Amino acid sequence: MLAPRAEYRTGRVILRMAQAAALLGGLVLLAMASVTVVSVTGRALGWAGLRPVPGDFELVEMGCAIAVFFFLPLCQMRRAHVTVDILSQRFGARMHAVLGCLGDLVLTLCAGVVLWRLWLGFAEKFPYGSDGVRAAFGMGAKPWSVETTYQLQVPVWIPFGLTLIGAALFFAVGLYTSWRSLNWALAGQEPGAR
Repeated sequence: MLAPRAEYRTGRVILRMAQAAALLGGLVLLAMASVTVVSVTGRALGWAGLRPVPGDFELVEMGCAIAVFFFLPLCQMRRAHVTVDILSQRFGARMHAVLGCLGDLVLTLCAGVVLWRLWLGFAEKFPYGSDGVRAAFGMGAKPWSVETTYQLQVPVWIPFGLTLIGAALFFAVGLYTSWRSLNWALAGQEPGAR
């Protein structure tokens, strides 16, 4: 096994970070549900002088994207993603652990690609920073103008930046779970396996 004590300690820290992110994602999702309820109520009771929340679609769209990216790290940490294991159940514990390791590696690679592309999207929208700083971080040239949402005029780089935080944590969790599953494969089985 590769540094099992360090893996255990790292796992505890990563788990707490993933749990905190999921909690924040849940609060964002709760806020988006509240916006939807208030907005629908405002539309239904227009005769009473109430109105929908201005920009409700924009708020819900941004909030749900942020929530999803904040849920992904805990999902990966607990291996709670959708899996099709009809074939892998026929193999022994060692092969099942090896397939789990391969799955974690592939998911980490995908998380890395998502993080990279979100970074480029964020850099394209972020209007600040000197040319030297932007070049050092691979951000390219500044945009000519700040892109905003249509109705609320929220700068688009803000939700991009928040989803980028979730994607970075998702990638970090992916690296950790790849390490963890490699140790399980080297040990010959996953904990709790038959």
